[in-house]
Amino acid sequence: MDIVGGIIFIIALALVILVLFSIRIAREYERGVIFRLGRLIGTKGPGLFLLIPVIDRMVKVDLRTITMNVPPQELITRDNVPAKVNAVVYFRVMDPSRAIVEVEDYIAATSQIAQTTLRSTLGQSDLDHLLAAREEINQQLQRIID
Repeated sequence: MDIVGGIIFIIALALVILVLFSIRIAREYERGVIFRLGRLIGTKGPGLFLLIPVIDRMVKVDLRTITMNVPPQELITRDNVPAKVNAVVYFRVMDPSRAIVEVEDYIAATSQIAQTTLRSTLGQSDLDHLLAAREEINQQLQRIID
């Protein structure tokens, strides 16, 4: 009888550990992108949900607005004047599963596209236009990056 009690205790302990490893919690501003054996299952959250240990994998995605400082960019304007500009990019993830599946690192990709677009857009204008039409240039950059 003592051996049976020990076996039951070990099985119960294993089940409790299994349940603890399968519980996931996503905050209100997070979503969990779930993969089962490498295949996209969908997004879950916010709240409490269960995953199958070893089989399911979850990647958390933050849905809050991210503020990213674009490093200063050296460019030459259309009238051959060298300029150094910097920018701040605000973005947020609208579709968590697309952000994880379709882009390797969506934060780095956003930074790179912002830098490239900043240089190419500002390089097409002359210095007087850059200084006078900041709001118009900001809207043009936003349309391109979006």
